[in-house]
Amino acid sequence: MRILGLSAFYHDSAAVLLEDGRIIAAAQEERFSRIKHDPAFPRRAAAFCVSRAGGPLDAVVYYEKPLLKFERILTTSIAVAPRGFPAFAAALPDWLHHKLWLPGVIEDELIALGCRAVPVHFSGHHEAHAASAFFASPYERAAILTLDGVGEWTTTAFGRGAGNQLELLRGQRFPHSLGLLYSAFTHHCGFRVNSGEYKLMGLAPYGEPRYEETILRHLINLKADGSFRLNLDYFGFLQGEAMTNARFEALFGGPRRTPDAPLTQLQCDLARSIQVVTEEIVLRLARTLHAETGEQNLCLAGGVALNCVANGRLLREGPFQRVWVQPAAGDAGGALGAALAFYHLRHGASRTADGVHDAMQGAFLGSDYSPEEMAAALTERGLPAERLSPDVLHARLAERLEAGDVVGFFQGRAEFGPRALGARSILADARAPEMQRRLNLKIKFRESFRPFAPIVLAEDAAQWFDLTSPSPYMLFTAPVAAAHRRPAASTAKWEERLSAVRSAIPAVTHVDFSARVQTVDHTGNRALHAVLSAFAARTGCPVLVNTSFNVRGEPPVCHPREAVEGFLATEMDALALGPFFVEKRHLAPGQLSSGALPRSFSPD
Repeated sequence: MRILGLSAFYHDSAAVLLEDGRIIAAAQEERFSRIKHDPAFPRRAAAFCVSRAGGPLDAVVYYEKPLLKFERILTTSIAVAPRGFPAFAAALPDWLHHKLWLPGVIEDELIALGCRAVPVHFSGHHEAHAASAFFASPYERAAILTLDGVGEWTTTAFGRGAGNQLELLRGQRFPHSLGLLYSAFTHHCGFRVNSGEYKLMGLAPYGEPRYEETILRHLINLKADGSFRLNLDYFGFLQGEAMTNARFEALFGGPRRTPDAPLTQLQCDLARSIQVVTEEIVLRLARTLHAETGEQNLCLAGGVALNCVANGRLLREGPFQRVWVQPAAGDAGGALGAALAFYHLRHGASRTADGVHDAMQGAFLGSDYSPEEMAAALTERGLPAERLSPDVLHARLAERLEAGDVVGFFQGRAEFGPRALGARSILADARAPEMQRRLNLKIKFRESFRPFAPIVLAEDAAQWFDLTSPSPYMLFTAPVAAAHRRPAASTAKWEERLSAVRSAIPAVTHVDFSARVQTVDHTGNRALHAVLSAFAARTGCPVLVNTSFNVRGEPPVCHPREAVEGFLATEMDALALGPFFVEKRHLAPGQLSSGALPRSFSPD
């Protein structure tokens, strides 16, 4: 049975193909359109998935129920009338044009792809999140927690899964939303909602939770079980004008930071304060869910589940023995969950889980390209490249990384979800004190405070990080092990702490000694494991920097042509494009970029 799952029209549109319950292909539209967080119908992603199908589709499943969502938007607009009318009027044409007629829109899109007409089904938004978490997990049974901004009406849901069954037990409803609360602070600190939350989380360790009590006293009424109500007097999202309002700004001492204004200690303290509150809510919810279900395993999904700092605390301090987070936890993963929910809950297909291996295949579910296509991309730019055997390539990479080079790493199928996990990555030596700053300013063209994640050989992870379980999807933070820490001088100014050497791997050690760890084992990613092993053999250090192969404002590269352009347009030193290896030091001056970034690689 072939099922196409779809998510669209909010952010991170995606398509996923299941064949008899196995994930055959999954991709976000942004990877093909080159529009970060692209909300459009996933035409190119669907075409990719259909191209991988072994026959005609049997069903299409969309990740939420449009009529129920429209009911929420209409009801909210009426409740705050007349203030909510301008936002409702602005949104109405989009709904009347296609969102209320999705079966016909989807049918037309599939016919354009050469597919026959098939039934179109709909999943509840949080049902899709829950299904993506549980049915893709390694557990036979588990408690389920989903947290995001809002689906149709639900913002948080408790669930339980066993075998091929899944039940949503209860939830919290809009407008009382942890995701929207966090996004309000993202907006107030000058970052873009639905993409800047990572920045807010990365900024938090530079601050103190000075406003924690202010948040709990004025913005949110938090109960012991983790449920809460927002004080809507401080927010603007019901009217659709903005996430916050003048009362929110007055509470925190002034207007929101404009995106181009310098960061100050105020933003650091606000980020830390809302992060601490978020972690407390997640821990309380988890304890309540554990008490109500008695389950020992927990599955997480929804946009808030991408908060790896909260996940790390949940792993260390929470009541569950094991925690698994869907690597595509946001709306992109809703496409997967919609397909899985239909397959198991509607179609009644059985499911088995061995307790160890999940269904995500390392999240390497996107597009891949032949050596011939890679060679063509290199030839198009006139780049001389060596074609190397895997062993020689991995040894050469370890040599250049030890020498301080920054390497673009383009191998196999692209990742599904927001993290680069070693297929569309940039690698560097984590031991180099200047590497974090160099990567941010010269390669990624982004804010200098943003931390980088370490990849570590799974078999050596416990010697380098205080991590109690595998973390293949970079979704948990853990402290750097005490044996590898270095004393750092304290300073009152957050900017001065950026360059402090805090450990033997300073490029991946955040200001609070934490790191967003990705463990790499031999079966999950053989090529990346081989590079790490070769580097460890040379240096004694089984840790490297891993960051996504992109620049600020761009999704990770997808096609080899984009990898080549990114390599030339930045100060990367080398490119491993499949079996091909190119070094800038061997290029003639005329083969180098003029220094002006192509349109698709322009920073924000």
